[in-house]
Amino acid sequence: MISRREFLKTSSLAAASLPLAGCVARPLPVTSPYASAIPAVPADLIVNDVHSQLNATRVDSIVKPATADALQSAIARARAAGLPVSVAGGRHAMGGQQFGEAAMLVDTRALAAPLAFDDARGLVTVEAGIQWPALLDYLARQGEGRWGIVQKQTGADRLSIGGALACNAHGRGLSLGPLIQQVEWFEIASPDGEIRRCSRTEHADLFGLAIGGYGLFGIITRVQLRLRPRVKVRRVVELRETADIMDRFEQRIRDGYLYGDFQFATDSSRDSFLARGVLSCYQPVAAETPLTLNPTRFHPEDWARLTFYSHKYKRRAFETYSSRYLQTSGQVYWHDWQLSAAYVDNYHVDLDRALKARVSATEMITELYVPRPALASFMNEAARALRRRRANLIYGTVRLIEKDDESVLAWARERWACVVLNLHVEHAPAAIDAAADAFRDLIDVAIGHGGSYYLTYHRWARKDQVEACYPRMREFLELKRRHDPEEVFQSTWYRHYRRMFQS
Repeated sequence: MISRREFLKTSSLAAASLPLAGCVARPLPVTSPYASAIPAVPADLIVNDVHSQLNATRVDSIVKPATADALQSAIARARAAGLPVSVAGGRHAMGGQQFGEAAMLVDTRALAAPLAFDDARGLVTVEAGIQWPALLDYLARQGEGRWGIVQKQTGADRLSIGGALACNAHGRGLSLGPLIQQVEWFEIASPDGEIRRCSRTEHADLFGLAIGGYGLFGIITRVQLRLRPRVKVRRVVELRETADIMDRFEQRIRDGYLYGDFQFATDSSRDSFLARGVLSCYQPVAAETPLTLNPTRFHPEDWARLTFYSHKYKRRAFETYSSRYLQTSGQVYWHDWQLSAAYVDNYHVDLDRALKARVSATEMITELYVPRPALASFMNEAARALRRRRANLIYGTVRLIEKDDESVLAWARERWACVVLNLHVEHAPAAIDAAADAFRDLIDVAIGHGGSYYLTYHRWARKDQVEACYPRMREFLELKRRHDPEEVFQSTWYRHYRRMFQS
């Protein structure tokens, strides 16, 4: 076993080079009628998601098209062979959306070129496999760096634009809806192999289905995004109580702040559990305001230490995090720079060693939504549910979302408060079942407060919960079959809900 000191020195660097670890130590389930066609599968055809690593899947083959023509050819080959097609980018989704048992997996990361920049209108066109760091770097070199992205997912950067559209992602904007708001148009390789341009005026039905459609209506090849004039923002950090956090958020919005979130305490043995946290918001400042030189920040060794504390010494984790964040209050950044977040793949490998864990583990995310006035009540009940289940909460945050009126399978059905909860899950059947029970309890709490949950992170919701939170799910599945009658595009996620609603 390595020591805690060795873990803090090595985890941030070594984990990125370690082989895939943390997979469930049991035979892979044969969930597809196509699986019998593959008597033996090479190890490189067993794929998994990056974060939870609970979706080990045997695929038939992996193709990495570098052009739209190559993608069309791959789809044609799959159809001729009777193979379903799944699509993956950064592989961070945890609900099985990007993999399908015995499917041809299209890896879009070679479709990653920036294509055009419109300085006058603030638009950028990119191939859908491009990931956020490459896009940010490209924009910094265009138009004297006057334009930046509006939002992206937080917590990691190496996520594809196509994947962000597939789940209709959001960030920590205080007055923003999901990403669909910033999409001008996209092109998609349809089940018949044709590439169609979709916008609010062209193939508008497909526009609302494919954004938030989890890759089931085709493979997005190109996207045009609206940008925001690049502005400088000042971070303002304070400790707050959850009971009054919505009032504080609303005041920040009235004062013109652009981004923000509230990261709450996770020590269930203390009264501060989900009840106290760090509110960080970002206020636009004058263009002539100097950027902070050598800003206070978390370095890799800081994150490694904080990750260890969050598992072993939760009170110390919150004290360390809040103390460091309070030191950053007043720092000035470009608005798009502060959206970025480093992520170390397989960080849990070294963490398991440092914790002397007998079973490998990872974290699993759920995201719950409640009407903003109900947030404090929801958090009180959620704390009771987590304590009752003895769930090991590692990280949690509250963000905001505005209503989405455009996507068919809309998750932002109202002006919600978004509560993200990251649970530690050991990769043993009983522990996984316990996590599923805890997540179902939390969904019930959200529903009881007039809320919902995000489909992206897991498939553990009961049918009645899905129907309550996604009243258009049955219609969505019917439209999937209408647009893709041969079911060319499939995934573990799709097969799960197809079975759930097969009647």
